[in-house]
Amino acid sequence: MSDSGIRVGLGHDRHRLVPGRPLILGGVTIEFEMGLDGHSDADVLLHAVTDAILGAAGLGDIGEWFPNTDPQWGNANSAHFLLTAIDEVRKRGWEISNLDCTIHAERPKLSPYKHSIAARIADLLRLDVTQVNVKAKTGEKVGPIGRQEAIDADAIVLLVRSTPET
Repeated sequence: MSDSGIRVGLGHDRHRLVPGRPLILGGVTIEFEMGLDGHSDADVLLHAVTDAILGAAGLGDIGEWFPNTDPQWGNANSAHFLLTAIDEVRKRGWEISNLDCTIHAERPKLSPYKHSIAARIADLLRLDVTQVNVKAKTGEKVGPIGRQEAIDADAIVLLVRSTPET
């Protein structure tokens, strides 16, 4: 069966909110009294985007590429994970057509940050900002998001073939 020339990938991630860490979402530091707990910088959005890109290309997931059991990834900047994923995908002849993301957080309110987050992700991926959409949703005071225990992120990406199959 031949490749259709398009691939869709879905990414999801969740991290607990804890005191004493910076809150980084989509490569942007957000002013807030809590941050996300994780082995790396815990950027839940860049983790979801990385998973979406890897998944669309059939390259596994972030945990396979950057296991949290490996000390070299302790406090790592999640932009490194994203850049590695997109480089691997581009080597295989794929480019991003568009990326749509949702951050789920009761607090802080993210509307003032959505444009700068989209711009940062577009910059990292060498895309036009019109190819990256960032939405923010609350948990409506329900579940771990609504109780301000965690922040979730979802991402979906459309890859298109940039070079003919070999």
